[in-house]
Amino acid sequence: MSELGVAMIFPNVRGSDGYGKSFLKLDNGFHRDDSYKDIGALLDWIATQPTLDSGRVMAFGGSYGGHMTWATAAFYGDRIKCALPIVGMSNLVTFLEHTEAYRRDLRRAEYGDERDPAMRTYLEKIAPMNHLDAMHMPIFAVVGKNDPRVPWTESRQILDKLNAQGTPTWFLMANDEGHGYAKKKNRDFLFDAEVLFIQRYLM
Repeated sequence: MSELGVAMIFPNVRGSDGYGKSFLKLDNGFHRDDSYKDIGALLDWIATQPTLDSGRVMAFGGSYGGHMTWATAAFYGDRIKCALPIVGMSNLVTFLEHTEAYRRDLRRAEYGDERDPAMRTYLEKIAPMNHLDAMHMPIFAVVGKNDPRVPWTESRQILDKLNAQGTPTWFLMANDEGHGYAKKKNRDFLFDAEVLFIQRYLM
């Protein structure tokens, strides 16, 4: 993005790998939203940097990074200009209920078991899907129709509600893709769409 004059920052929030087992588990279960707070700390840091513009920040990420993008829009909506979640979960409860069965137990061990009433209440409380009031910035959601990991409905269900409240939204679904875009023609189209979105809403 250097051609556009955009700096890209990749934070290692709690739960990131490469920092040991203890760090990896810091956002498990009832600590899920602790990782969201790390984004708040990042936004604080950006505001102290003379070479960065804290008034023009876009949240961007794919897969779990897409979930973090939704969470940033939900909990720090007044501090970003736009958001671009790619194949991200908007509600960990509906995600766990609809992801492929072969992945469900592994994800429950990390995110929490949505069948447990206390955990379900917690996950619903922190779900970006349930914090729409803060989301008034433009949002561009990208999905693959054949995604076995994060069903495309995770993005569509929240976009429908955002549209109803007047939030500007873009939606791109590739009918021949899964969890991310593998085909060159689709990657090229997505890249051009991302640049257009950035030029229109971030620059």
